[in-house]
Amino acid sequence: MAAESKSERAYRLIRDRIDSGQYVPGYRLVLAPIATELGMSVVPVREAIRRLEAEQLVTFERNVGAQVSLIKETEYLHTMQTLALVEGAATGLAAPHITADQIRRARLVNRTMRESLSAFDPQRFTELNLEFHSVLFETCPNPHILDLVHRGWNRMKVLRNSSFSFVPGRAQESVDEHERLLQLIEDRAAPLDIEMAARAHRTATLDAVLAYSDEHRHTGEQRAAPAA
Repeated sequence: MAAESKSERAYRLIRDRIDSGQYVPGYRLVLAPIATELGMSVVPVREAIRRLEAEQLVTFERNVGAQVSLIKETEYLHTMQTLALVEGAATGLAAPHITADQIRRARLVNRTMRESLSAFDPQRFTELNLEFHSVLFETCPNPHILDLVHRGWNRMKVLRNSSFSFVPGRAQESVDEHERLLQLIEDRAAPLDIEMAARAHRTATLDAVLAYSDEHRHTGEQRAAPAA
């Protein structure tokens, strides 16, 4: 097995930090400190950054240098709108197949989310959010819809941030809506009712983020659009 190249090592380090949220949108990627940390020259780091630029994870601007790509608000809007539709459909179709054990598992995750509100970590909350929703949509019998849901969540990971870091008050509402969703599934509500509730849950987060963006648009305080 060939040894990992210096460029690959640099790429993996930067990519991992982007994916984890350590390097947030707009974070400046200064070559020298990264090269020093890795014990190499700036050349392989520059190669890694060019690779990330080709993947649209990094942008390069004159007089600014390389930075983690900012997310366009419209991209977030379209991704969330699409995810609301396909995840809502997947949850509605999955509902008749969800077992009592799966409901207990989802409720346990939601309880952990509720307990985390007192020492709020947006990234951890988003991870738990995916875990919760996965229980509800993974039994969807339509593999094509399920594939679209996975694509939507993966796209959110590329967007690399948590909606809840922008609108933390939304986290409490989200947990409450999770419980209402579980109650609908437990009560064997009509799949369409469950689908619409799941869709409204997703669009409520989108509405909260868009309201935040609009509020800060004229103050110069607007941050890059988040995900999840």
